[in-house]
Amino acid sequence: MGQKVHPIAFRLGITQNWKSRWFNKKKYQEFLKEDYFIRGFLATKLIKAGVDQIEIERSVNSINVMIHAARPGLIIGRGGSGIEDLKKEVKSLLHRKMKRPLKIDLRLSVEEVRGAESKAAVVAQSIADQMERRLPFRRVMRQTMERIMQSKDVLGAKIMMKGRLGGAEIARREWLRQGRIPLQTLRVKIDFAQATAFTTYGTVGITVWVFKKEEVDEKKKDKIGDKKEK
Repeated sequence: MGQKVHPIAFRLGITQNWKSRWFNKKKYQEFLKEDYFIRGFLATKLIKAGVDQIEIERSVNSINVMIHAARPGLIIGRGGSGIEDLKKEVKSLLHRKMKRPLKIDLRLSVEEVRGAESKAAVVAQSIADQMERRLPFRRVMRQTMERIMQSKDVLGAKIMMKGRLGGAEIARREWLRQGRIPLQTLRVKIDFAQATAFTTYGTVGITVWVFKKEEVDEKKKDKIGDKKEK
């Protein structure tokens, strides 16, 4: 059988950055649990806000949680009341799960995601919502693929669904691809996400790959220009 590697984990430190940026030998297990509970709670709580990714940074006296969402207004609320309520809920969750109060400062920030139609996490969750509303899966895949490929930065995309599609007795796999998906090339940027749709026939797994243009730094551009001049 083929050996599969997570596309984002495969590119950490090359084209992808870590989503949790901290290190502590003594409290590694404790901090890892806190990150896990924070991510799980926010992903479930903000499912309608189109969350792309959640980044966590730690300093000596604070935890900074950065939420990248397609609809940030649903999180912030009127006058910022939504973000304050969310902060209180996260603190109470950590108090229950870790069985001790959070002694350091918790900071939540929300950033709007541009081009949400080409973000794998937003696309996967959108497909899951449509599947839960019992829309035909082939039509959902086709329309979603058309929206993804309309973005200028996208060079290729793939959508795969597994489960009792259409209420079939036997689970199967269906997929749709357009363009290129070079998963073994480390320098390319592959956006990858998974979601689960809870339908009346059981769960349906949804996986999305999006291949975007390589971002060339200004330094690289200068080097390329110098070589051409020579």
